[in-house]
Amino acid sequence: MLIGIGKLVAARGNREYTAPLRQYPFYVWSMVAFAIALPLQQIVEHYYFPQQFDAMSRFILSLPIFLLLCTVSTSSLAMVGWGCAAGALGVGGWALISGMDASWSDLHRLGNSFTNPIPFGNTALLLGFLSVLSIRWDMSYRRIAIVVKAVALIAGCYASYLSGTRGGWLALPLLVWLTAANFGWTRRRMRLLAIFSVLVVCAAGLLSTQVVRQRLTDTSSDFAKLEQGDADSSIGQRLQLWRASTELFEKNPIFGVGKGHLKRSLKSLADAGQASQVIVNDRAHSEFFSTIAELGVVGVVCLLLVYFGPMLYFLRNCKSTDSTVSTAAYCGLAITGSVIIFGFSIDVFSLVMNVSLVALLWATMMAIIYRGTCVERSQAPQSAEIVAGR
Repeated sequence: MLIGIGKLVAARGNREYTAPLRQYPFYVWSMVAFAIALPLQQIVEHYYFPQQFDAMSRFILSLPIFLLLCTVSTSSLAMVGWGCAAGALGVGGWALISGMDASWSDLHRLGNSFTNPIPFGNTALLLGFLSVLSIRWDMSYRRIAIVVKAVALIAGCYASYLSGTRGGWLALPLLVWLTAANFGWTRRRMRLLAIFSVLVVCAAGLLSTQVVRQRLTDTSSDFAKLEQGDADSSIGQRLQLWRASTELFEKNPIFGVGKGHLKRSLKSLADAGQASQVIVNDRAHSEFFSTIAELGVVGVVCLLLVYFGPMLYFLRNCKSTDSTVSTAAYCGLAITGSVIIFGFSIDVFSLVMNVSLVALLWATMMAIIYRGTCVERSQAPQSAEIVAGR
């Protein structure tokens, strides 16, 4: 990051260096949105809570990194696929080591000392699929890449499985579809049928395992308790949090209750008998509901920009004839789609680690797309000259 900022300062006035920012304006706005909204909110609501800038600042700080990466060759940038594979293999190894000493239960789900099982499992799942998606970048040693990255996918999925994160598993259909589309399998009926058959077999196998059976049983039990009026289960508490967050939004629709003030506001509702003391929490266990409660309409606009600013360019380039560019676009869609789905049941952007990882991955994929499209544009005039010469 410091190198990127230093390079940007050194290149001040150099329009060519900052050209990528002008080429992808929605991406830029998506990265600066929260950096504008949070200080503005604190000015309007007359409070100062600087630690709330920490996580979201990683978005705007990724822009100098993006500009720096735009000067790097696509072959070097594509090494990020091996980084994802190393990460997935690492969490898979951690899962194996941890699983040797403890039997799985709802109280003993796989995580680590600095994050709970939900973001741990979600990150592992995403890294596993990014590993496989990136195989198209591996022109040399393709067979080795297929083997290593397939093992990385299994390792990431295994870690996600032991984490027991039900919300993260909702991203599986999207990730499988994007992987199939990236390799062109969705255009062939027989391959689609083969993929569907493998998925059915895998689903049947997973349903027979203790972890999945237990999580499904927990889900059914939570809904049964809700029908009986008991809302203190895991799902019941989430629904209470979302309802209370909606009430806070209705009272403070423009700027919300203030970033970092959700717990205090929920406590006020609970003390007034309008909510249960059980749900008094720093987060609403949903990116959307935390955002509407703490940041109001302004926050929702920023969140939608963060989601769909990068996605716009990924969608535009996923059909590129350049396999390097299209693979980066599909990886970008996998990252964005997963973040949105993960955000249904957890606050993805509340952790500095999560924001840093997502912002860096987006910056890398956008840089690969920029480098690839620059090559296409530079080759286009040469092709036109050749045709004219004929």
